[in-house]
Amino acid sequence: MSKKIIHKADTRGHANHGWLNSHHTFSFARYYNPERMGFGLLRVLNDDIVAPGMGFGTHPHDNMEIVSIPLKGALAHQDSTGTSEVIETNEVQIMSAGSGLTHSEFNASKTEPVNFLQIWVFPKEQSIQPRYEQKAYKPEDRQNKLQTVISPEKGSDALWINQDAWFTLGSLKAGFSEDYQLHKRGNGVYAFVLEGEVEIDGEKLEKRDGMGISDADWVSIKSSADAELLLIEIPMK
Repeated sequence: MSKKIIHKADTRGHANHGWLNSHHTFSFARYYNPERMGFGLLRVLNDDIVAPGMGFGTHPHDNMEIVSIPLKGALAHQDSTGTSEVIETNEVQIMSAGSGLTHSEFNASKTEPVNFLQIWVFPKEQSIQPRYEQKAYKPEDRQNKLQTVISPEKGSDALWINQDAWFTLGSLKAGFSEDYQLHKRGNGVYAFVLEGEVEIDGEKLEKRDGMGISDADWVSIKSSADAELLLIEIPMK
């Protein structure tokens, strides 16, 4: 019997610093909820809006897989591996903090806000050499189907992650129906609705709602309206 946990959008932690308007699915910074310390090895899922020209100054990380997905606008990134890039909408970035690095993230625009997801996953191997990678994905490749954008399989079309985790995006039309088959026994799936309305395993989810499912081999997906969906398949321990 599968286990489910639902996090409605309006129950997330919230911090508005003026330049940064952030919603936290899991405990982060000043938002602390002992029942929301993550889902399996998924630790952070932040929905951030950064004002034009503003951002996060240089700060350190280690032993964390950090994924950034711009939903609207563009994000300028610099880090101590020598990387200096702009991440656009329809691109995905992954950074293995590994043995330690510093980085900064700023809105690449002086006129428009940027909205992006920042996601942290505990790594499989500790203290690997820090690394950075980003990739553009064609939105038409996820029209009414599921598009894998992050995977532990080196050499695939997806970005590599130092964990047995898979990230999948879908732009689904009303009436779409498909089962998501988990890749690895013992993993769970965290579904996060970016836009629209989706039914996951019979549970109705709306924009920015999240739901974790564990002890399941597959998950049913049905869209009752046009929807944008992110699935994170993650080890539970």
